[in-house]
Amino acid sequence: MDDSAPRAGRSMFAWLVGGSQVLGLASVVLTGVWMGHYRGGFAWDGSAREFNLHPLCMVLGLVFLHGDAILVYRVFRNEAKRNVKLLHGIIHLLALIISIIGVVAVFDFHRAAKIPDMYSLHSWCGMATLVLFCIQWVMGLLFFLFPVASSWLRTSYLPIHVFCGLALLVLAIGSSLLGITEKLLFSIMPTYSVFAPEGVLANVLGILLVCFGVLLGYLITREEYRRPPNPEEESLSVHFKTLTEGGSPATP
Repeated sequence: MDDSAPRAGRSMFAWLVGGSQVLGLASVVLTGVWMGHYRGGFAWDGSAREFNLHPLCMVLGLVFLHGDAILVYRVFRNEAKRNVKLLHGIIHLLALIISIIGVVAVFDFHRAAKIPDMYSLHSWCGMATLVLFCIQWVMGLLFFLFPVASSWLRTSYLPIHVFCGLALLVLAIGSSLLGITEKLLFSIMPTYSVFAPEGVLANVLGILLVCFGVLLGYLITREEYRRPPNPEEESLSVHFKTLTEGGSPATP
């Protein structure tokens, strides 16, 4: 009876994480169906089919994988921190690579079709998100995975890093919603207002992205889902700090 509440909390956490994965995967699948079924499929030839890689890569990279990279600190909160950091960095790197492919695809399509670049609000927000994402990844690499900064700087920067990760997820989802609307208005504007199937599918995709972001935000900000303090890891951190800052470790 005494541990029924923690058990219920773990069960709820598992359901919430599972729900987030269903929402995220459904968003990726719906993007693929939209671009594959309604927009003609995928190619790398400068045509509109190459453009179709752009929304798929951005939803997969900057939204789904980015969200999952943040979530690993909650899902694996009892595992060795070094391993979780490594997984966090690898998933973020994969998200970055896929997102860059998506950006290259849209610029390549614009160049072939002689369409101007970077004129819309969607492109401004999307490019800003990608650039900030790159900076965030490099800063995480230098501060936490292979730290070159002092312990004091790492401690000071950590809340900023956490906030920026969540803020970038919000920016990525917001940019995706702008992109969905822009694509619909360019592609099916005459029939969009009469509930064309393509428009309904894209609207559902937008709602799924919002729900994914809201659920991840809830999981990330709930105090009971945070990583518990680990005395052994804290001891190692103090030892590392002493060695890197020129002192000698205190003896017990």
